[in-house]
Amino acid sequence: MCSLEQHSNLFFLTLTGDDEHKFGPTLMDSIRSALAQVKSQATPGSALITTTHEKFFSNGLDLAWAQAAGAPIFRDSLSHLLDCFKPIVADLLSLPMPTITAVSGHATTSRFLVAISHDYVLMKKERCVLYMSELDIGLTLL
Repeated sequence: MCSLEQHSNLFFLTLTGDDEHKFGPTLMDSIRSALAQVKSQATPGSALITTTHEKFFSNGLDLAWAQAAGAPIFRDSLSHLLDCFKPIVADLLSLPMPTITAVSGHATTSRFLVAISHDYVLMKKERCVLYMSELDIGLTLL
């Protein structure tokens, strides 16, 4: 899941929980809801900071969720994940404020795209990874 806090003109969107923050329908709906709230409450001077508390910023799309439906439906489930994911990127790019993401660990696959959809990306020098494994398997996201 995620949480949204506001302190003055700063909005803090935090991926919560002790998992790998994989992008499944529930997390993506939660993020979109938070971004809609940010957009509706934005004032001049507002900014969004996106982060997480855990080692994994996100390990991308929740392929286990898509595979749980079984082989015949996997492609449809994967397509559904992508259809849920694309608006997150659009929402971030269209926010009327600067956006900053603090990558505290691994940001692979779709989370890599979410990171570069922010205006600024901050990372530690060690133990942080930006990686697009979808390229290795020929999957297109956009």
